[in-house]
Amino acid sequence: MSHRKLRMGMIGGGKDAFIGAIHRIAANMDGQIELVCGALSIHHDTAIESGHILFLPDDRIYTNYEDMIKAESKLPADKRMDFVTIVTPNFAHFGPAMLALENGFNVVIEKPITFTLDEAKQLKKKLDETGLMLLLTHTYSGYPMVKEARQLAKNGALGKIRKIYVEYSQGWLSKLSEREGNAQAAWRTDPSKSGKSGCMGDIGTHAAHLAEYISGKKITQLCASLNTVVDGRMLDDDGAILLRFEDKVTGVLTASQVAAGEENALKIRVYGENGGLEWAQQEPNTLTLKWLDKPAQTLRAGSNYGDRESIYATHNTRTPGGHPEGYLEAFGNLYRNFALTLSAKINKETPKAEWLDFPGIEDGIRGMAFIENVVNSNHSNEKWTDYVI
Repeated sequence: MSHRKLRMGMIGGGKDAFIGAIHRIAANMDGQIELVCGALSIHHDTAIESGHILFLPDDRIYTNYEDMIKAESKLPADKRMDFVTIVTPNFAHFGPAMLALENGFNVVIEKPITFTLDEAKQLKKKLDETGLMLLLTHTYSGYPMVKEARQLAKNGALGKIRKIYVEYSQGWLSKLSEREGNAQAAWRTDPSKSGKSGCMGDIGTHAAHLAEYISGKKITQLCASLNTVVDGRMLDDDGAILLRFEDKVTGVLTASQVAAGEENALKIRVYGENGGLEWAQQEPNTLTLKWLDKPAQTLRAGSNYGDRESIYATHNTRTPGGHPEGYLEAFGNLYRNFALTLSAKINKETPKAEWLDFPGIEDGIRGMAFIENVVNSNHSNEKWTDYVI
């Protein structure tokens, strides 16, 4: 455990924001981290008010990220922030992240990591130069049963992996909500703020990351078809992709934000020679194993057979069996593992393997490559597009 609390700054995530509060809850969950400063909004008054709501001292409430990073870098080592969390829309990720790294601060950042693939590569170069750390908040990789699924695939329990199906269905953009005052819809469907892709950039990246994370196989080729279903929308809100992975594994990825009535229905199935596994985000404590030659099994997070689950699952389980853990805890697991690793680094100690299991810059680059390759494939008449990074 850390010798002291880590000090966190936040860029974005003010009082009217959606994801900022989630990050603060997650960071606070294990008592390893405290919020010490923030540039919480691009609007001056909102930034000040948000800082006061969170009881930040007046001299640590900033009205833009440049001032915050420069001022924090001049503070004594025992007072300045250790890392900054960036929870702005996609187009405003790269600037703060690069400035933070240039000034010696570690970074936590929302996905997709940047606006373009080139920006993500620039961040990797800077991370390599500085030796600083970055956490990319691909939340779904924080669930204990997702971690157990990854270990089962890795340890050969399913046999040679053959097939992956992953789907992410939402219904919240079934209408032209971006023209009806929905701020979340407005920036996510605006190419100047979201990037080249809407649905695939926002949730397709989660599905692709989960497929690679659990299976341990990287995408090598794809064939994508994107749709814009709602008239007047500027970016895709639906799509399907045929995938080829390493070692002749094939898969299908579907993502939609116009599946009316769906909430956040992320589901994955991975099949090998001997059996398959199935996990669904809306029932995250359950992992179903299906076998070729024996009855199916249901694994549950926190149950009384924890001695037979991997350390990766048990380390990231917080409550006794039957007590629901969900999105906030998965988010908290990412922050805790990042904090434990960063604290070990500060104290010149060796982090445990299960602490190091959080998404970082390589996941960020692959996420941006996914968006670029999907859009290129959609525009191409070729059936298969080689996955370029």
